[in-house]
Amino acid sequence: EIETCCHLQTTLLPCDITTTMAQEKGGGQRWFPLESNPALMNDYCAKLGFNTDLYEWCDVFSTEDWALQMIPQPVAAVVMLYPLTPAQRSHEKDDQVAADKVDSVWFIRQRIGNACGTIGLLHALYNSPEALRFFPQGSWLQEFYESCPPPVDPTQKAQQLEANNAIAKLHDAATSSESNQTNRGSLQDKVLTHFVALVNVDGVMYECDGRKDGPVAHGATTPLTLLQDSCKVVKKFMDRDPGEVRFTILALAPKQS
Repeated sequence: EIETCCHLQTTLLPCDITTTMAQEKGGGQRWFPLESNPALMNDYCAKLGFNTDLYEWCDVFSTEDWALQMIPQPVAAVVMLYPLTPAQRSHEKDDQVAADKVDSVWFIRQRIGNACGTIGLLHALYNSPEALRFFPQGSWLQEFYESCPPPVDPTQKAQQLEANNAIAKLHDAATSSESNQTNRGSLQDKVLTHFVALVNVDGVMYECDGRKDGPVAHGATTPLTLLQDSCKVVKKFMDRDPGEVRFTILALAPKQS
């Protein structure tokens, strides 16, 4: 069983072949993929309008207790990168989408190729505790949330994202930032890994994956146990691919001075 999450072995966070049909529906847009890189994520989120003076992204190096104890609490959200292997896909039919939670869980479909990094961040930030969702007036996060609050249909949110030139430019700038540890490559590169968010909404942990029809509930959680509960879900993904090392975990945690 693989217990550690290797950050440097896989840094790209795209959806590639899984978004081919969605791209056709969404006008065929395709972005460069983001890296699983806390410094890059923090800079990107700050430019979107998130206050990284309070909370910031940090690496979680393992699902074991010693690594979780290194992360400041309470964690506001978790993002996971995992390989889209046949073993992972075979379990997707068992997912129970919480369609009745559309008014409480902010959820958007992914219809842009290689956009799962941005989609995952939006799921994390828009479902973070209310105290962290005071985005500055005029910021991208504030304006998009105002036009696409939780009750708006996930596909309609996706359509608005596709028409939003500002986010396309911000995403592109992040993929070409000096904070990147790798070259962003070509738009046609096939990178078969995927980025999802794990969030706490009203005491329930949800997996938010833009490839799916809605959020997937994973049981009860609390602000102080969200990281541990998220890692239990990550372990399930790891157990499906015991020979895989292409997993990373990032936590949105209180900033340490």
